[in-house]
Amino acid sequence: MKLELEREMDECVEQLWYLQEKELDSMDDLASLMKGEFCLDHFKEMAALELVDLSRDGKIFFTDAGEKYAARLIRSHRLAERLVYDVLGGEFEAGACEFEHISNPELVDSICTLLGHPRECPHGMPIPGGECCEKSLRTATSSVTPLTELKVGESARVAYINCRDDRRLHKLDSLQIRPGTMLKLHQISPSFVVECEGANIAMDESICSDICLWKSSPLASSDSAEALANVKTSQTRAKFLSFIR
Repeated sequence: MKLELEREMDECVEQLWYLQEKELDSMDDLASLMKGEFCLDHFKEMAALELVDLSRDGKIFFTDAGEKYAARLIRSHRLAERLVYDVLGGEFEAGACEFEHISNPELVDSICTLLGHPRECPHGMPIPGGECCEKSLRTATSSVTPLTELKVGESARVAYINCRDDRRLHKLDSLQIRPGTMLKLHQISPSFVVECEGANIAMDESICSDICLWKSSPLASSDSAEALANVKTSQTRAKFLSFIR
C-alpha cells in the first residue's frame, strides 16, 4: 500500500475511533465528522483489510483486528501529545499527527513508561493502555500521584496535567504550573494553597486533582531510566523531533 494512501486510511480509522467515543456509528456520521476528507474508497480499503464492517442497518464497527489497529494509532498519537506537552513544551497536535505513523511498539512503550503511564492526553481523552501499563500495574505502584495526595509541607515536581478544558490548561500554564515545575503544598483547607516559582497560589480540589506529580525523581526507577535511554538512542526520536520543530 502506498504511503499516502496508508496515511489517509489511518486518518479514517482515527476518525472512526473518535466517532465511537461520541457514541455515533453511522456512515453519515463518519462523513459529517471528516467533512471534505471523507472518501468511500478508504472505507472500502479498510473493509477489504478486515479492519471494519458494516451492519445491515448501516452501522459501522471495528472488527477485532481493526480495533487493535485503531487503538495502536490512538495510543501513539495521544502519548506523543503528552510527550510534546509535558517534556518538550511544544505545540503537541502537529507533532503527534506525524509520530503515530512512524512509531514502533517498543518506542511507544518506552515513552509511556518515561511519562509514568498517563491515562489521558492533554485534552483529557483516554489513552489506550499497552503491555507496559499492564506490567506496571502488576509489578509496582504508579510513579505519579495527584496533587490532592500530597501532604502539607511536601514538595514534588509536576509530571503532567490531566484536563479536558483547554482554558484551564492555559490558566495553569500562565501561573507557571506546568510539567517540570516544583510545587510545595502549604494548606488544604478551606482551599489548597501551593507555592510555585516563589508565589502562593490558591486552588480548589477539582483543579488540584488534575495536577499529577512525580512521587520521586521521574528517572529514579530503572524502568524510567531504561525508557529514557530507548527514546534517546532511537533513530525514530530524531525523526519525531524534526516534525515538531
